[in-house]
Amino acid sequence: MSQIPTQSQFSPQAGNTAKLSVKGIRKNYGATTVLQAIDLDVRAGELLTLLGPSGSGKTTLLQIICGLVEPTAGSLFIDGRDETNLPVNRRDIGVVFQNYALFPHLTVKENVAFPLLMRKIAGAEIDRRVAEVLEMVNLGHAADRLPKALSGGQQQRVALARCLVYRPGVILMDEPLGALDRKLRETMQMEIKRIHRETGATIIFVTHDQEEALALSDRICLMNDGFIAQIGTPHEVYEAPANRFSAEFIGLSNIFDGDIADGMLKTEDSAIPATGLQPGDSLLVRPEHVMLTEVADGFLSGTVSETVYAGAESRLVVTLKSGKTVIVRQPAGADIAPIGTTVGLTWQPTATRIVR
Repeated sequence: MSQIPTQSQFSPQAGNTAKLSVKGIRKNYGATTVLQAIDLDVRAGELLTLLGPSGSGKTTLLQIICGLVEPTAGSLFIDGRDETNLPVNRRDIGVVFQNYALFPHLTVKENVAFPLLMRKIAGAEIDRRVAEVLEMVNLGHAADRLPKALSGGQQQRVALARCLVYRPGVILMDEPLGALDRKLRETMQMEIKRIHRETGATIIFVTHDQEEALALSDRICLMNDGFIAQIGTPHEVYEAPANRFSAEFIGLSNIFDGDIADGMLKTEDSAIPATGLQPGDSLLVRPEHVMLTEVADGFLSGTVSETVYAGAESRLVVTLKSGKTVIVRQPAGADIAPIGTTVGLTWQPTATRIVR
């Protein structure tokens, strides 16, 4: 088997060194500002995900990084070099698109070799690199096939191989799994994690899918309305959301509002223990931390209004007297309270988070 390229071939500055730095990047379209003076460092060898809803600015930021859009203000550095005004073809960046963008009349091997031919690499070196990268993505057996003979997942791996083969300093992946079905998406997520681990490539991955971001990322850059709402590891962003938007966008959330007095949050339905809350704060409880109990023993009580079986877990929707709903996650095998049952809801106070 051909040797897999080492981390040093893709990220010579591996570690906490900034491979790519965005300094004060802003983008206006007329009077409309779509990107608000963004500062962001992408570390060498990491997989950073740009995550956010439509209109959050993540695609605009990606387009500025790869040179398709010119920023209104700010600078872009790669390996410490100012590349703000460099044209697309002179930036040390590779792009993997959602629609694969393969040449239908070329074989897999020829598609992957194309960027090397454009760079006038010697023929023997092209053959060696193409063989290596096709083995890396488990497509050595399909080298002589045309794209139409491949599945969607295989075509996506060809697109990834074509990007990896010329060893760009930064790889941009713009919603590359969006066209795949759920099972294939999950398979390709594991493939991307494996390839990233084996190559040490610096990858910026764009998605609006929070589960995908949690599964893939070393760090997540969560964007909203042209701002960066939070940057952190998947664990940090999920377990310690920096603000209400982060709490509501990442994962399922139960958020309670009310008046604060004597260490309690007085909601429309009941008073909830809430040490440390200040005026304007809200209380976050993730569904997996909510437990069903007797009505008299709960912080809150309500009626089970819906149940959803999801294989590894079940989700219950409990409607409180005010009409507010609380989501409860229960593991597979747990007894599920029937719809219409009145239940109490409780949780460990240490499982709550404060958001604003």
